[in-house]
Amino acid sequence: MNIKSLLLGSAAALIAVTGARAADAVVVAEPEPAEYVKICDVYGAGYFYIPGTETCLRIGGYVRYDIGAGDIGSFDGALATDRQDGDIQDTWKKNARFTFKTWTGQETELGTLKTYTEMRFNFGNTATSNTAFDKGVSVKFAWIQLGGLRVGKDESAFDTFIGYAGAVIQDTLVPYGDFDTNVVQYYFDAGNGFTAVASLEEGSGAVGTIDSYVPHVVGGVKYTQGWGAITGVVAYDSNYEEVAGKVRLDVKPMDNLSLFIMGGYGTDDNLLDDAGNAIDAHGRGFYKQWSGNWAIWGGGTYTINEKTSFNTQLSYDEGKNFGVAANIAYEIVKGFKVTAEVDYLHVGADTVTNWTKADKENSIGGILRFQRSF
Repeated sequence: MNIKSLLLGSAAALIAVTGARAADAVVVAEPEPAEYVKICDVYGAGYFYIPGTETCLRIGGYVRYDIGAGDIGSFDGALATDRQDGDIQDTWKKNARFTFKTWTGQETELGTLKTYTEMRFNFGNTATSNTAFDKGVSVKFAWIQLGGLRVGKDESAFDTFIGYAGAVIQDTLVPYGDFDTNVVQYYFDAGNGFTAVASLEEGSGAVGTIDSYVPHVVGGVKYTQGWGAITGVVAYDSNYEEVAGKVRLDVKPMDNLSLFIMGGYGTDDNLLDDAGNAIDAHGRGFYKQWSGNWAIWGGGTYTINEKTSFNTQLSYDEGKNFGVAANIAYEIVKGFKVTAEVDYLHVGADTVTNWTKADKENSIGGILRFQRSF
């Protein structure tokens, strides 16, 4: 065997071994095609399909910063609670909030299956303390709805079905009902402008939470047309066995002007003693939050241009409590709005609200709000 034959034989052996190894090599599988998020336009803007499901999801929320000043420069209706001891701190009242919201929707053989959640995270001080602190997390909404049936954490139908008292920050200078509650509700839509609601509610707080197996009950009807709406709600407070009701008229006389007026009436036979004094520190039930038997609220929104609106509300009750709130809301860019509000409250001599302990008969304050919604 010569050198040439040896080299040729070695090369042939090497090629054979290499070919055998190539035959045994692991073949890498083709990657699965990516499942991109698909837009869901069934329930409005911002929804997308959760991959692998028929459920549509929307995620949103806002970041807010409030600066309050003056006697009633608090925010989110907390001023009455903050002011009970009558000792007002002499500095800014500030609050930062992050709110996270989710919406889901899915079509089923029993109707649309929906959920809504809203979590709030707050940091700031109060009207009675200049110490800023982490105020923790609150569950504002967490409900499930199938067709017209809704269960979970919501706000009372006594307030949501008839509508809030104006587009002002301090809309509860004269309170028009308590809000937070667990509910079992049914909504009915006749399809011709008539809608209705029936709601069984747990209430909240030391006075408002039900103390037996008998729930609070709310019922309401609404008629809506192009000119506006007429709404009425009635509530039964099972703790005190009292009844309260509200009637509201909304009108839109011009494209850039909307007005409302709302009246409330509630019984208080079991809330006051024979001398007319409050039985407990609150002197009110879960629904009739105002002083005396009757109260009235009115106001409106005037859209100045596509970025600016003027909002106002006036309120008065039988206890001679009188509130005025007015603001200018300006959207600097889409999703970022600044609101400047001024508020005035006259505390009547005949009142059973928390304002009884206010340190002034006449109080004024203001709020500057920055809010980025997404």
